[in-house]
Amino acid sequence: MNRLTPKLLESVRHEAVESKIAPSLERRRLRAYILMLLLDGVLFNLSFALAALVWEARWWEPRSMLAAQAMLPVYFTIALYNSAYGVRALSDWTFAARQAVIALVISAGLINFVGFYTKSNQDFSRAAVTLGLLFTAILLVAFRRLLALLIRKRWGGRVTNRLVIDDGGSGFPIEDAVIISAADYNLDPSSHDPFVLDRLGKLMRNRDKVVVSCPRERRGDWAFMLKSAGVYGEIVSEPAHMLGAVGVHSYDALDRTTLVVSTGPLGLRARILKRLFDLAVASAGLLALSPVLLITALMIKLEDGGPVLFKQRRLGRGNQFFDVFKFRSMRLDKLDHNGTRSAARDDDRITRVGAFIRRTSIDELPQLINVFKGDMSIVGPRPHAIGSTANNKFFWEVDRKYWQRHCLKPGLTGLAQVRGHRGATEREKDLTDRLQSDLEYIAGWSLQRDIGIVLRTVMVLKHDNAF
Repeated sequence: MNRLTPKLLESVRHEAVESKIAPSLERRRLRAYILMLLLDGVLFNLSFALAALVWEARWWEPRSMLAAQAMLPVYFTIALYNSAYGVRALSDWTFAARQAVIALVISAGLINFVGFYTKSNQDFSRAAVTLGLLFTAILLVAFRRLLALLIRKRWGGRVTNRLVIDDGGSGFPIEDAVIISAADYNLDPSSHDPFVLDRLGKLMRNRDKVVVSCPRERRGDWAFMLKSAGVYGEIVSEPAHMLGAVGVHSYDALDRTTLVVSTGPLGLRARILKRLFDLAVASAGLLALSPVLLITALMIKLEDGGPVLFKQRRLGRGNQFFDVFKFRSMRLDKLDHNGTRSAARDDDRITRVGAFIRRTSIDELPQLINVFKGDMSIVGPRPHAIGSTANNKFFWEVDRKYWQRHCLKPGLTGLAQVRGHRGATEREKDLTDRLQSDLEYIAGWSLQRDIGIVLRTVMVLKHDNAF
């Protein structure tokens, strides 16, 4: 069965959509956060060094610098948790300055409290430390003001990436938002066409907020799509505005109200932690497994002289397509790029080397490259080929909630895999068991759970259903 062949042509026709998407601000914002962290550390040390010079006529006096070093980690911890490095801190310099000064005052109070009980604060010059705190506060505020001026000049003052999709609803002209027509992009929220959803996922990628204005009868479909994309999504609702409903978002300047229908599974801090974990594990894995990777590549090459790697289009975060890397385990003339036929025991397509690397999961190791590229995570719902079926039905035809598993990046391993849900999907239950585990993982994500799944994966690398 290959019902997707005509869709492949449609995909090519819509490749130009990506070039029309507004550039993401997320990367620039992350660079700004890192810059703020680094410069705050520099300003902290510079202020205390200057205070020592003014009060004790000695530049970089050890006791003053020790006070700065003791206070700095506490300051960073508090500042990170009171949104001193958040989006609002980039758009509102007075808020950023206030939060930075609050973090400074609290960190000074905590260090002084600890110093009082340990009787260690008597070693410091109170005048020099007080002067250092004053200089630090002045420089932190000045830096926030300067950063605001630079953002206004270089970014045009825009720090959020918002998208409005007009699907036949009332107008919703949010300031600094990208506004598109659903009709222009052929977006149908009730569609189960993966190519339409890929197009929608690309439009929503890295958006801070997506607002949909549509007729009442299409709100349910759009709410489902926003949840599946893993974005912060709102749907315009005139009745909610008229009723003064609680728990909605009001735009007083537009005389409009929206219903918040999705917030995305992970916040910024969680995404940063997950990404750092991915990079750390992928780096260690590639280094430790490099002999296995090289030997496997050599064995595949010697067996039939064909390419070592196999690329297959799969569904990723936001229902977008990406190419997954695997060691080639099938014969060249029988490669299945659409994943139409699941591998089975004694599969005539699989080579001798391929049978071994599939049983031991070695064929999946090149996906560490996908992790580095950012297409995948170490842990997450496993990515499926677009032609995958269960009981001769596409996965999304078995259960519509299938799309919601793509609100996170797909993983090299996942909760479903460590529970033994692997291999061919001959029955619908084979899919629904995996789907239930994937949605459970998304709802209860934590870094500790990711670590636990990685450790448990080691125990199931060789599995009866791995063929």
